[in-house]
Amino acid sequence: QLQASGGGLVQAGGSLRLSCAASDRTFSRYTMAWFRQAPGKEREFVAGFRSGGNTFYENSVKGRFTISRDNAEKTVNPQMNSLQPADTAVYYCAAAQAVLIVSTIRDGRQYQYWGQGTKVTVSS
Repeated sequence: QLQASGGGLVQAGGSLRLSCAASDRTFSRYTMAWFRQAPGKEREFVAGFRSGGNTFYENSVKGRFTISRDNAEKTVNPQMNSLQPADTAVYYCAAAQAVLIVSTIRDGRQYQYWGQGTKVTVSS
C-alpha cells in the first residue's frame, strides 16, 4: 500500500514537499515514481527513482523538483520548488515490483501499485 501526502495550495514561486510512504518490507527493490494529472489532461510522469539510485524527471520539472528516497523509512519524497500554475494537478505516487528499464519508467502501465493522490494547487 502507498500513502501519499503533502499537497496543498501555494502561490507561484513557492515550494511543497510531497511524501509517499509504503508498507511493503521489500520496498527497496521497487521502482518508485510520481505522476500527475491536471484537469482535462492525461496522466503524466513527473519523476522516478529506481532502486539502484537512478533518478528521472519530466523535462518541465528538471531543476525545480528533486526526488529523494529513504529505503529505511520506505518513503519517496519529491521536493517541489519554483512551483508554477502549470504544476497544478493531483499527484500520485506509484510503485513497480521491478527495476524498470529506462525506456519504460515513464509508462504508468508498468506500475502495479498506486497511492490515493494528493492535490497540488498553484495560484498565480
